[in-house]
Amino acid sequence: MSQFFVYLFWPNPANAMYDSPKAIVLTSVCALMILGSFALKRWRKKMSNAPTKKLTRSWPSASLWFGLIGLFLVVCRVEGISFVSMRVWWLIWLAILIAYSFIQWKMFKARHYEIVPKQKKDVTARDKYLPKKKK
Repeated sequence: MSQFFVYLFWPNPANAMYDSPKAIVLTSVCALMILGSFALKRWRKKMSNAPTKKLTRSWPSASLWFGLIGLFLVVCRVEGISFVSMRVWWLIWLAILIAYSFIQWKMFKARHYEIVPKQKKDVTARDKYLPKKKK
């Protein structure tokens, strides 16, 4: 068990390289999150459903920040910056991302609705001669 904590909290783990598969995958995921934030922002501008627009308000900025922080962690790890390159930061980053996603999913599920347009009642010639409700 202590080896696991040493593995997580080692202040300067073995240096990775920019061309290592882990660094490439993490950089790609973080870059996709940053690009996805701009795509989400455009998607929200085109949206006409007000409840959905309100519920997705934080998604672009959260995606941008998760991507930027992830890129920062990748660069710190590759450059070998002590204490910032610890593996525990990736664990915290992932835990916060999962918690944020879960909370957003629960809120979206609980509060999302669509406004159904009202249909006009079909008025026939007979209806105008029928008695009306008294006010």
